[in-house]
Amino acid sequence: MQRMPLVVGNWKMNGTIEDTLKMLTELRHKLPEASPVEVVVAPPFTSLYTAHVGLQDSAIQLAAQNMYWELEGAFTGEISAVFLKDAGCSHVILGHSERRQYFGETDDAINKKILAALAQELVPIVCIGESLEQRKSGKTEAILELQLKKGLHGIPMNDLKGIVIAYEPVWAIGAGQTATMTEIESALHFVRNVIAKTYDAPTANAIRLLYGGSVTAETAREIFKVKEADGLLVGGASLNIDNFLKIIQSYGVREA
Repeated sequence: MQRMPLVVGNWKMNGTIEDTLKMLTELRHKLPEASPVEVVVAPPFTSLYTAHVGLQDSAIQLAAQNMYWELEGAFTGEISAVFLKDAGCSHVILGHSERRQYFGETDDAINKKILAALAQELVPIVCIGESLEQRKSGKTEAILELQLKKGLHGIPMNDLKGIVIAYEPVWAIGAGQTATMTEIESALHFVRNVIAKTYDAPTANAIRLLYGGSVTAETAREIFKVKEADGLLVGGASLNIDNFLKIIQSYGVREA
C-alpha cells in the first residue's frame, strides 16, 4: 500500500507572529508546487491564525503543538480542539516527549486528547518513544506497546486511518543524536506489528509512521530509505527554511 509521505515541522516555543510570517513566506516561495511530500508546520499557539491566513491557497497544512480534551469551560490556560479548528488547524501534535517529561502528561490524558481531536476532525500526530534508561534496560518494545495500547484505547478501527504515529526516542530529542537506521527500522516495524495485532493488517499497513529525533538535512536522506518510515517529525532543523526544504526534498532519494 502506498502511503503519502509526510514531513512535519515542529517549531516548539520559537518565533513571534512576525517570525512565523517571514518563515512561511519563504517556505511558500521555495517549496515546489508539485512536491510529492505532504508538509505540515506547527508554530506556537499565538501564530496559528496568522499562519492559517498566510497559508491560504497553499498545500502546506497547519498543526498545533498540543490541546486539551474538553471543548470549553473553566480550564484556564488551555486550548481546545474547537479553537484549533477555528484557527485553521488540520493537525495537532499529541504526546510529545517534552509534554510527557516537563508537564507530566500520561498515556490516559493523551488518549483523551486523541479522542477529542478525532471528534473535531483534526489529524492527531501521536508521539511515542522510550528514554535512554529504558532502551539500555531492554524495555524499548514494552514501552512502545504500552504507549500505543493506552493511547489508542477505545479508538475504532475506522478512525485509526486518521491518525499519524511518530516514533521519537526521548534520548535523541534535541540531543543531536539520531537513532541508527537499524534502530529506527526495528522500532517502526514493531509499532506496525502492534497495530496489526490490536486491529488488523490492512489497518496497520494504512497508518503512517514518522521518525523524530534530532532530524537534520544530512540524516533525513537515510531515514527516508527506511522501509517503514513514511515521514519525519522535525524539530529545530525546521526553523531554518533552507534546511527544512532539504529535509522535505530528501524524500526523492528514497527509491534511488
